[in-house]
Parts: sequence; C-alpha cells; structure tokens
Amino acid sequence: MKSKPVSPPEETKQLLICRHAKSSWRDASLSDIQRPLNKRGERDAPEMGRRLARRGIRPDLIMTSPAVRAKITAEHYAAQLGYPLPRLRVHADQYAAAPATLLNLVQTLDPGLVTVLMVGHNPESTILANMLGNLGIANIPTSGIVALEFPVVSWGEITEGTGFLHFFDYPKKV
Repeated sequence: MKSKPVSPPEETKQLLICRHAKSSWRDASLSDIQRPLNKRGERDAPEMGRRLARRGIRPDLIMTSPAVRAKITAEHYAAQLGYPLPRLRVHADQYAAAPATLLNLVQTLDPGLVTVLMVGHNPESTILANMLGNLGIANIPTSGIVALEFPVVSWGEITEGTGFLHFFDYPKKV
C-alpha cells in the first residue's frame, strides 16, 4: 500500500467504497435486486454508520445501487451521519456494474463535492478499491468500507492507482 504524498495539492477528494450489509436469502420468490437485509445486516449497517460518524466523516453525497439491500444500507449510514435521506442518489449503473462503469460514475461527479460515500456490491467494490488504490484486498466483507483519498482538484483526475488508503473497516474488525 502506498503512503500519502508529502505535499498534497490544495484539495483532496475522499471516496468511501462501501459494500452493502448482509442480505437475506429467506424469500426465494424475490429477485436479486429485491433482497432486503437480514438480521446481521440490520445490526451491522448502523454500527458502521456510527463508526464513520466517530471518524468525523461528513459526506457531501451518498450514492447507492438501486438494490434494496444497498439502499437500506445507505439509509442506515445516512441516519447515523445526519445526512438527509431525500438527498440519497440512486444510480442504476451501480447495480451489476463493471468497475469501469463505477470509475466513470466517480470521474463525472461534481467537482464541488469533496467526500462521497458509494454503496454497492461485490466483487465490483473490491475490484474498484484495489484498482484505485493499488491495494491487495482479497474481499471487502459485507458492510465493509474502504476510504481512499485522492490528491486531486477534480474527480475527473482520478484514475487507476491514484488513491491512497485512508482506512479499511468492517464489522468484525476490532
């Protein structure tokens, strides 16, 4: 993993790549996109939101996949962070997306945004985090969060390997 640059530019962007909380497989009649959280997911998502709050994370934008499990996870994070639920941005492109599609979503973010929390799925979340930060994470667990910092002024400047790991947290991490 890379260390942070010695003298960062005037602005830094922070991207939090979040895998949705544990989902339920109880109702076999539901399609994949309709699956809700299970009990563990309902417990872990608020806890991870509290951990973000304790770190002082204040996202300018929370964006999520339209999958029910991802949206509920994003809502739990928003509640813990004091982020208004009506401002959640649902992106159809985050569901079953190629990492290149996710990178394009990041690169086209409004340059006025500084901290963005992106709730999605695996393996795409792990691939994106590893690609952007030159990391070696085998798997982001459910409710896991990889926070990357980018010494850039515009999200459009973010490319493969330009991120620096700020933290990697997940429910079972002590």
